[in-house]
Amino acid sequence: MKTHGFLDQLLKTAQNSLGAGGLDGLLGGGKPPVRYQGDEKKEEKRGLLNADFGKGALTGGALGLLLGNKKLRKHAGKIALYGGVAAVGVLAYKAYGDYRRQQGDSAAEPQTVDRLPPPQAELHSQAILKALVAASKADGHIDAREREVIEGEFTRIDGDPELRRWLHDELEKPLDPAEVARAATTPEIGAEMYLASLLATDDQTYMERAYLDELARQLKIDDALKARLEQQLRDAQA
Repeated sequence: MKTHGFLDQLLKTAQNSLGAGGLDGLLGGGKPPVRYQGDEKKEEKRGLLNADFGKGALTGGALGLLLGNKKLRKHAGKIALYGGVAAVGVLAYKAYGDYRRQQGDSAAEPQTVDRLPPPQAELHSQAILKALVAASKADGHIDAREREVIEGEFTRIDGDPELRRWLHDELEKPLDPAEVARAATTPEIGAEMYLASLLATDDQTYMERAYLDELARQLKIDDALKARLEQQLRDAQA
């Protein structure tokens, strides 16, 4: 099962619709967003959801459906992340590197997803995707009908049956921060997973804030690193 390309495309769907510069914008390049022919027409054919939720597909593709239209609009400032999976690595690298220097650790540079060869990047990508899907459920907004349409959007991005089954299982399983955190086999993956979870949550709600705090505890992310990661995401919005 390959998740790197799928996650990259998933993150870029919101960039296409909301017109952000993505990773290039974050790093100063500012390329115009790519648009995909037929996406909007396909979404217009979907009648399974109410109007507000259906608009999520038009404003952010599959990611808009996953996060919910209202949340995606509210957090449009975080769109710098939607340039692709490498952008998660860029932000995690900066935050985790600063944290280690603050701790007096000047060892090798952090090995984030943007700096790894394909096999290792694949491992990071699967963990990031797992965190993103799990965090999107933290406020309880995804019901069975919505999951069906989200899975349809996932299939449109990548028809790999193994990936489709994995995503279905991730959407269906009960939310368990401890189970999610077990995917973090390195501190860098943990930092990337926490960033992806911040992207998917509104930390002003009690349920989502509680989920983030417990996830950080399970990932063994202390308060200093949490603060670095959250500040890095705020800086990306500026």
